Formats: sequence, structure tokens, C-alpha cells
Amino acid sequence: MLGVNEENQPVINVGIIGHVTHGKSTLVEALTSIKTAKFDLEIEKNMTIRLGYANVKIWKCPTCSEPYCYSSSSSKTKTDQMSCNNCAGPVNLVRHISFVDCPGHDVLMATMLNGATVMDAALLLVAANEPCPQPQTREHLTAVDHMGLKTFAVIQNKVDLISSEKALLNFQSIRTFLGQRYSRFIPVIPISAQRKINIEYVIQYLANLPLPPRHLNTPPLMRIIRSFDVNKPGTEIDQLVGGISGGTITEGLLKIGQTVEIRPGVAYLENGVKKCKPIRTTVLSMTSENQNLDIAGPGGLIAVQTTIDPSLTKADRLVGQILGIPGSLPEVYDNIIISYSIMNRVVGLSTTPESSALSITSRSLSKKEILKVNIGSATTSATVKSTKGNLAKLALEFPSCCSINEKISLSRRIAGHWRLVGFGKIEMESVPFNFS
Repeated sequence: MLGVNEENQPVINVGIIGHVTHGKSTLVEALTSIKTAKFDLEIEKNMTIRLGYANVKIWKCPTCSEPYCYSSSSSKTKTDQMSCNNCAGPVNLVRHISFVDCPGHDVLMATMLNGATVMDAALLLVAANEPCPQPQTREHLTAVDHMGLKTFAVIQNKVDLISSEKALLNFQSIRTFLGQRYSRFIPVIPISAQRKINIEYVIQYLANLPLPPRHLNTPPLMRIIRSFDVNKPGTEIDQLVGGISGGTITEGLLKIGQTVEIRPGVAYLENGVKKCKPIRTTVLSMTSENQNLDIAGPGGLIAVQTTIDPSLTKADRLVGQILGIPGSLPEVYDNIIISYSIMNRVVGLSTTPESSALSITSRSLSKKEILKVNIGSATTSATVKSTKGNLAKLALEFPSCCSINEKISLSRRIAGHWRLVGFGKIEMESVPFNFS
């Protein structure tokens, strides 16, 4: 049971991951006709900087053979507006998907990790005209593996730029990279996203993605990965629209008119004491790529308009927070105790000789060490307060709404950049905030 109308709302999130310039955004555009680069700097540099998003509907013709029976369209397309690309006959909607387009640059790894927390499946882009694996190919695969994501395919892109012999060699290097752990069941699909060569095989894969189990009889919980102020400068006060939070509902059903709470909310200092105040608001409307929703359920990216002062939501200020029904959300903490493991090497570095000195990192955390941690869709700095064996107590710079057993990622500052070095799990929390 989905609990939502799949015609209007996507029911599954697919991450688009991989090394920078390997064609992630180009593939999304080939499937959806949507450019995920929205900001001037992204367009200027031709790279994803913030999490991109786009929805797609996958259709299947009941008479044509696979994979040519499959086609994709904009999320806005209705059933009566769509027909088979081959026979022009009627088609059936088989999947409605939200893409989470992640940046591939090494300095934006924290943003990718924020997106990974809402993925149900992923497409790992590998450019056929470059050696495999590239640093962030390895780093992104390590990250989604830690998050427990087992449903993904490798997209061997840009095969139009090389000979068939070189494409085969690259394909074999991809299989070697995947190793015994993945090679037996992970498909590798050779395509050209730019020229839409073999794109129907990608659509076929997406059409057959299994739906994760969904919990509908629990209070709604939404992880926020974007937040916006849609008001134009100079808008009169009585014309202002409330702040908008974008993200994914992980459980339960969210409805228009519900009173909701956003945690941690607003953090501040009072007489030198760190305090935190959750935000109470009302759901005014919900949309999924311009599709209005009365009820929203798990899966897919949605935007929730509220009564919040838009100054609190602009420029992604609420990213990492959790929206839900008051009294049902996890507690908020600024100290957590984790069990952790540090990798043997920094997987996001190049394998060139000049970087080899940076490939080994200490296997233990040290007292007073400064880390960057990702908890759910939140990123914050943390100071190691104490350690014992594989346990460590972390003091978070910004408080987090989190739960016992929640997975986190750990990054260290190496050669001027934050590098993914390990993972952990929250074992226990200190006393939660006493909200004012």
C-alpha cells in the first residue's frame, strides 16, 4: 500500500551519484527534460553545487517488446497525454520517481552525504573515456554502501566518445572495481546521455525498481534537504508567502492543515548557555514539481509551504532539520556517544604518487579532534570530548534531532579539504535540550 496517488506524487527516490563531469545532470535531463542546475554559479561552472532534483514518470506499452516498451516523460504528463514512442498505442504508468542529483566535486562531499540519507536506490555514473575508478566514484560508492543502499546500477556514460574496444576495456575495469561484492548482481549499462543512446535500458531498470517497505500508520516524519524563500524583493508584507521546506517523508502521511514542528529549530545562546527552540507551524500546501497534493506519503521529493517567517527558510537554512507532528519527533542533542570505525585509507583521494602520503589516516579518534559529521541530512562540526575503544563522545557545534542506532559519517580535514574517513552509529545521547 502506497498511501498516496502515484499519478501525482513520486514514490521512490533515486540518487544520481559519481565523479564530477561524468554526466549526472545530463542523464537527468535526458530522462526528464529538466536542467537541475538552477543557480548562476552552477550554470557558469557547469557543475552541480547544491542538491538538484527532478521528477520523472516511467511508462510501459503493453504490446511492444522490452526494452523499447518503456519511455519516460515529465512528471507533469497525464496518462491521457502519453502514448508509446514506437506504436503510438496507450501506455501504463509503472513508476513515478524523484531524482536526487548529487554534486561530484570532492569539496562538496558533505552535500552528497546529505542527499544519500533520502535515497532508495542510485545510479552511479562512470565516464567511459576516463580510467575507473576516479576518486569520487570510489567515495560515493563507499558512502551509499555505508548507508545500507544495495539497489543501484552503474551507468557507463560517454561511450560515444571512444572506440568499442576501449569501451569494453573500461567496462571490464568497472567490473573489477565493483569486485566480488557487487559484480554478480549490479548491472552496468553503457549509454550516451548526451545523445540518448541506450537510454531505454536505463528506463527499463528504473521501471523495475522494487519499492521499499513503507510505514503509513505512524506519525509523519520528513527530512529537510532544501528550504526556500520564494518571495521577490520588495513584496508587501501582506503579500508575503510563508517559508517552504523541501525534502522526503520517510514514514507516515502528511496532510494540509496539520500543525507540525521542525526540530532542532532555532539555536541561540542565552547568557552563554546554548539553547534551542523548535519551530511550530501549519502545513498550508504541498506540491511535487507543481503537482498540488492534499496528502503526501513516503518517497519522492515534496515541497511544504508553511506559516514560517521566510527569513528562517531562505538559502537552505533549515537543511538537516526534521519536520513532524509535535510530540512524535526524536529528541535534540548537542552531545552524542558513537561507536565508530575509520577506514584504512582516504577513499576520495587520487591514487597518484604525490597523494600517497595522504592515503593513510589514524585509525582512532583523538581527544579535542575536530570532525565534520553528517547525521541524517544535517552537517555540523563536532569536537571529540573523550574516547574509549571504538566509542567516542562528540560535542556537536549545532544540535541535532537524532535517534539511537542512527548512522553517521565522519570527515577529517586533510590537505585543506574535508575528506570522508569513517562511519559510526549513535549508541546513546546525553541529556536532551530543555526547550524554552
